[in-house]
Amino acid sequence: MSIRSCRHIVVLTGAGVSAESGLGTFRDKDGLWTRYNLEDVATPEGFRRNPELVCEFYNARRENLRKAAPNAAHKALAAFEQRFQGRFTLITQNVDDLHEKGGSAAPVHMHGRLDELRCQHCATVYAYEAPIAPDSVCPACGRTGGQRPNVVWFGEMPLYMDVIEAALADCDLFVAIGTSATVYPAAGFVDRVRALGRARCVELNLEPTAASSLFDETRHGPASEVVPGFFASLMP
Repeated sequence: MSIRSCRHIVVLTGAGVSAESGLGTFRDKDGLWTRYNLEDVATPEGFRRNPELVCEFYNARRENLRKAAPNAAHKALAAFEQRFQGRFTLITQNVDDLHEKGGSAAPVHMHGRLDELRCQHCATVYAYEAPIAPDSVCPACGRTGGQRPNVVWFGEMPLYMDVIEAALADCDLFVAIGTSATVYPAAGFVDRVRALGRARCVELNLEPTAASSLFDETRHGPASEVVPGFFASLMP
């Protein structure tokens, strides 16, 4: 596909793009995810039952993120975006800030961000660097007891879906990177793009997924290798 024919490129990233930055350990054997029941730490009900446990869980994730650095995949996406003359929309399922640290301008965080809190009293979203605690204070309304991580929990609607739907409907190249193709609604994005019949669809992943057959092109390998290679091939 010639880059000159592309008006709008949409990229979707998942956990695989950040795994080489040290953020893939949560699902590994003995990793952080294995030590918690996700219903207790990643649902609104769990937060109401035991806010102390939820704060402990997310403080561990936030500390892990502070030690992480963007890898070659993050940097390649940012470099391509800076050179590309058309419209570039980067959608991420990740709650880390490694795209921003890698130089990306405005990633769409459909699952929220670990480095932010959201006040359940006044709905204010704000950056927060200190450890989260049940008595954390909202800087807007001054109330405590409702400051939660600004991440989408199980059973909640992803963020910015109107922006995402509009981008998917408008793109002429859709690239999915490091996604498992099992978490909806993101797992259904390739179906929506294909149904319109206007865009080429490319999958870049460590290994084939359940959705690989839906893509026009697939490349497999570590994100730090396949992402820079693919986007370099687009440039003249």
